[in-house]
Amino acid sequence: MKINTLSKATLSLLTCSMLAGCSAADRIANIGQAPAMSGIENPVTKKEYQPVSLPMPTPKNTTPQRNSLWAADRTTFFKDQRANDVGDIITVTIKIDDKAELDNASGRTRKSGENAALPALLGYEQALDRVLPQAIDNTNLIGSTADSNFKGTGTIDREEKIEVKLAALITQILPNGNMVLHGRQEVLVNFEKRILEINGVVRPEDITIQNTISYEKIAEARIAYGGEGQMTDVQQPRYGQQLYDIVFPF
Repeated sequence: MKINTLSKATLSLLTCSMLAGCSAADRIANIGQAPAMSGIENPVTKKEYQPVSLPMPTPKNTTPQRNSLWAADRTTFFKDQRANDVGDIITVTIKIDDKAELDNASGRTRKSGENAALPALLGYEQALDRVLPQAIDNTNLIGSTADSNFKGTGTIDREEKIEVKLAALITQILPNGNMVLHGRQEVLVNFEKRILEINGVVRPEDITIQNTISYEKIAEARIAYGGEGQMTDVQQPRYGQQLYDIVFPF
């Protein structure tokens, strides 16, 4: 049983080492090379893509009325140039100016003590010296004390400011007319690739005449802004440090 457990542990360690070696080999092979740019892909065909499914009201009738120039699904008499169908492009403006300050302090002190004695037990207390040391005191058999102190302080001072524009694609039309959008932008500058990605649901009436929409009007918004490259690697702790922080209990 112990041999099987040891074999499994050894196999897991070897597998992790091989995977880490492959990752390291790939990074070594790319020394001096700029990060590769991703190809233009249809997000709907990606393996991880999941169509949005939300509670929807009863679909409305959009059939044009007979002998009428007006269609039930039109919002204006002239053609609307704003995004309104799958594959249309819409510009998303992201302007985030966030600042937060948080101070936290906590303290804990605990003391405890226990004593146990056996002065009398049907006369058997006199025989304790047969199994315990000779110099035994029946009135002071066990004594224990504990003293625990804890003090913690934490401070958070965060300031974030992001102001960008991103062109996104309409990937889905929901039954109530709302539209699902997906946008991704990559910028490569001096071996550092900055990535901006956004997903969410928008209402057609929130789109401006310039075919733009602000990020705060996007429902279920998922905005990711990060990077890949040499500077990002330097700003991250080494893998060993991250593993140590996770495993070490104290």
